[in-house]
Amino acid sequence: MQEIWNHIVSDMATLFGSGGGDVGAAWFAFGQVLLIDIVLAGDNAIVIGALAAGLPADQRKKVILIGIIAALVLRIGFALVVTQLMQIVGLIFAGGLLLAWVAWKMYRELRPAGGLSHGSPEVTGDEHAGVKPAKSFAAAAWAVAVADVSMSLDNVLAVAGAARDHPGILIVGLVIAVALMGVAANLIAKYIERYRWIAWIGLIVIVYVAGSMIYTGITDQEVGIMTLIP
Repeated sequence: MQEIWNHIVSDMATLFGSGGGDVGAAWFAFGQVLLIDIVLAGDNAIVIGALAAGLPADQRKKVILIGIIAALVLRIGFALVVTQLMQIVGLIFAGGLLLAWVAWKMYRELRPAGGLSHGSPEVTGDEHAGVKPAKSFAAAAWAVAVADVSMSLDNVLAVAGAARDHPGILIVGLVIAVALMGVAANLIAKYIERYRWIAWIGLIVIVYVAGSMIYTGITDQEVGIMTLIP
């Protein structure tokens, strides 16, 4: 715990020019982390709302609540193990490939989707998510759980990839991700729907992070897949 706190203090000091590190690199990493958190929290809320849209009002609210709570728990769980997982040879490369797929999926969602879901009134913007609403409470809960696992892992991997050299910023970024998902996900979804350029910038950042992780996952002297070649 003390080591984690030391990383946070060190990186925050660097951000504000008193830590002796590269201030520009620290702010670049922090900016990437913040934008990734904002875009993916809003995207998660939109998907949850779209999946629950076909249910009666009382069931719909339960599914949305379950979805947000599950996303919170999963983000915390993945965050606790991500720094250890990133030390496994080949996992950074695999994470980069996963993020590249996330970027492709996000690109498709940003294009007009043809209105597959009429959306949930509790979530703004989910009527354009391109996701078919579930037909029963059980189906909606299951679909939301699967989406939450995928999107929470995406969020944690993206933050870890963006701030790998700044563990303090990585930890702060994951705390922000959890806070945004729990408190402001629907508000973010509304603004992403209104100002689509926010999502496009987020997509560019995710593509950049995915490319960086793939490159690092191949060439890194400690955890790159090239180390597996004799």
